Amino acid sequence: MRVLIVTNLFADPFNASRATFNQQQFGRLAEQVDLTVMVPVSWLEVIKQPLAYRRLRRQTLERWPFADYVIYWYVPGVGRRFHAAFLFLSLLLQRLPTLLFRRWDCLFGSWGYPDAVAVAAVAKLTGVPMIAKVHGSDVNVFTREPARRAQICWALNHSRHVVAVSQALADRLAELGVDPARTTVLYNGVDPVRFHPVPRAQARRDLGFADDERVILYVGNILASKGCMDLMEAFGQLRERLPGLTLVYVGAGPLVRALTERAAAMRASDRVRFAGRLAHEEIVQWFGAADVFCLPSHAEGVPNVVLESMACGTPVVSTRVGGIPEVLPDFAGAMVQAQDTAALEAALFTALHTEWDRERIVEHARGFDWDKNVTRLRELIEHAAQRAQAPLTP
Repeated sequence: MRVLIVTNLFADPFNASRATFNQQQFGRLAEQVDLTVMVPVSWLEVIKQPLAYRRLRRQTLERWPFADYVIYWYVPGVGRRFHAAFLFLSLLLQRLPTLLFRRWDCLFGSWGYPDAVAVAAVAKLTGVPMIAKVHGSDVNVFTREPARRAQICWALNHSRHVVAVSQALADRLAELGVDPARTTVLYNGVDPVRFHPVPRAQARRDLGFADDERVILYVGNILASKGCMDLMEAFGQLRERLPGLTLVYVGAGPLVRALTERAAAMRASDRVRFAGRLAHEEIVQWFGAADVFCLPSHAEGVPNVVLESMACGTPVVSTRVGGIPEVLPDFAGAMVQAQDTAALEAALFTALHTEWDRERIVEHARGFDWDKNVTRLRELIEHAAQRAQAPLTP
């Protein structure tokens, strides 16, 4: 079976660790089908570093031979409601023979906008059936804008199947008018080979933490929407009660400078560490060393980092958004309302003073299995391809 995926959520030449959940899922899928993953790369990034792009592209293709990097041409400053059209044209201009003349069995857009919308346009042009996968903000945030909402709903209602990574996301799709009969909830998995408990004392020594140091860990993009500043403010209050507390941010993003300045203003620079963006396999040591993992996002689908933390036996303090309540039981952590720093501080304080059953947390995480996930995904793709002659929703 020949499958074409179009998604920005995949390793690209400038960010090899981008969307590791899709890397893991599509890597396994490529073992079962003839897969091509077209990944749009912004032309602005390419022209800034053309030589680096060529070099890094070669390196990335060595790791992901089924990837195909397409330059995404768009007009900066033009409304985002036109981005799907720009992506569609970028695909046609650079890959028209591939789109038209390869015998694709199924097209697949992973990310509601602009990816799935552009794929829906290609599906209409070629007559090839499609499925779509939605992740969180592509539905919860992007559909707040009427023009993008209309395009997303059109694309999803033209998909044979829609994969939602949480029940909350599936419910939101139904509210938007997407036919529930098309939607399948398929939770992401976690790789137990990569994410597993490690000797805690050794991990702490390797990373330079004192034996009596308490560590709060954040892993992800350093963004305001991920609650990174909320965490800093809660940490500032916690320090007054727990002087030996350390906060670690693993990741990169535009909020790093503001967080650094805020830590300095709180006279806490020596207690806040920025580890930068790390390879996926390096993060397990940080989970192993941490007392608690915190993800205070304002909006989410089902963030894989929560599953990964639990797979390492590390309790989670997060926000009650998206599909997080579906995967985080009370025995594995706690949840608070988004943007409530007082509640976040209280939850972290309690978590740091709780004797967690880490073995039970690990056992719970084992229920999120990538192999089962990919088997079900392949079944949906096969079903979509078999229904190629069925009428689509007008």
